[in-house]
Amino acid sequence: MKVLLSIKPEFAFKIFEGSKKFEFRKVIFKNPNVKTVVVYASSPIKQVIGEFEIDSIFSFSPEAIWNMTKKYSGISEKRFYEYFADRQIAHAIKIKNTKKYKKPLSIKDDFNVAPPQSYLYL
Repeated sequence: MKVLLSIKPEFAFKIFEGSKKFEFRKVIFKNPNVKTVVVYASSPIKQVIGEFEIDSIFSFSPEAIWNMTKKYSGISEKRFYEYFADRQIAHAIKIKNTKKYKKPLSIKDDFNVAPPQSYLYL
């Protein structure tokens, strides 16, 4: 099963460059059968630019997640803690086997969906 995630362009591109090997989420999908993430680069790009396989998902305190992932987080420590402010649990999706599309896809024309606030099952 696949899930579509809205990711800010600066982080989406880092995933496909290989400098970001973890995608952080406040809320994680409930379906355990999700194996692939389709990446929607949000505004101003507004295109589906690729996908990656999920290696594993970690759910721990923000401090534990930062200590596990900081080397390949693709985000500053300050921004990480701002994102997880007032959260007791942080989720980190470990990325493997990225595939950037040769030609970006339209979320509306190719998937017939609106950009999700968090995630959307495909």
